[in-house]
Amino acid sequence: MKALITGISGKLGRLVAEKLIEEGHEVLGIDRRPWPDAPEGVKMFRADIRKRPAEDVFRTEQPDAVIHMATVTHFTAGAEERYRINLRGTRTVFDHCHAYGVEHAVFVGRHTFYGAAPDSPLYHTESEPPLAVSTFPELADLVAADLFAGSALWRYPDMDTTVLRLCYTLGPSQRGTLASYLKGPRVPTVLGFDPLYQFMHEQDAAEAICLSLDHKLRGVFNVAGPQPVPLSLLIDVTGRTQIPIPEPLYGRSLGKFGFPNLPKGSTNHIKYPIVIDDSAFRRETGFQQRFDEIQTMEAFRWA
Repeated sequence: MKALITGISGKLGRLVAEKLIEEGHEVLGIDRRPWPDAPEGVKMFRADIRKRPAEDVFRTEQPDAVIHMATVTHFTAGAEERYRINLRGTRTVFDHCHAYGVEHAVFVGRHTFYGAAPDSPLYHTESEPPLAVSTFPELADLVAADLFAGSALWRYPDMDTTVLRLCYTLGPSQRGTLASYLKGPRVPTVLGFDPLYQFMHEQDAAEAICLSLDHKLRGVFNVAGPQPVPLSLLIDVTGRTQIPIPEPLYGRSLGKFGFPNLPKGSTNHIKYPIVIDDSAFRRETGFQQRFDEIQTMEAFRWA
């Protein structure tokens, strides 16, 4: 199989590429960022997914499958750039998939789609609506991209479309949304709240993405790893110190005193859990994580 990965230079994109090569697949990559030490078997294209050179890759290379991971979060881009990359970029990729005969398209989204709120269910299923738009406006473009990718299931019925909503990833690369929150020696929490946090080892996340190709999944699937743990335990096992802050002062403390610079909407994610039900994905693929919660936290700590 010839698989094209957008956003291949990211930490998860690289892991997926390496696993696909191990399985004997041909791997193409599109990214604005370089991957100078890419392994043999990866054919790189430096391009913006929204521009004509990226379309030329679809036209000339004719990939069988596309894994779309060229999205960004509030940690890495401003609002206008996020909109252009996440929503317009996703639309462009799926239009190219349809135009050039891609058989299987996989969109890698995030479990934060469901939004963090005091009245949300403990285990979110794929049928529940997105609440992140109202609780965390900085995620609105990612929610829109997720919904647009899902619409390909009926817009392009001849193409297998998979939307994966992954929980947080953690691991030795020390990159990602959760890693950015835990990056400093002191982690700010909201006084009186200790939510459950769900995460999986980045190697397990890459394995799950590859399984979605192997099993030719159609539909929307939550993807998670081991059992969730309290935020206080996560902070402790990763070698950080928890700093509880009264909620009225929390927003004013962010970005100061060595704390991460989080947007206002992120406060709900520090107070309330987003825990997803991944039973459908496990049932369809037989997925079993290799790393438990302690191994995953220690892999991040001792990297």
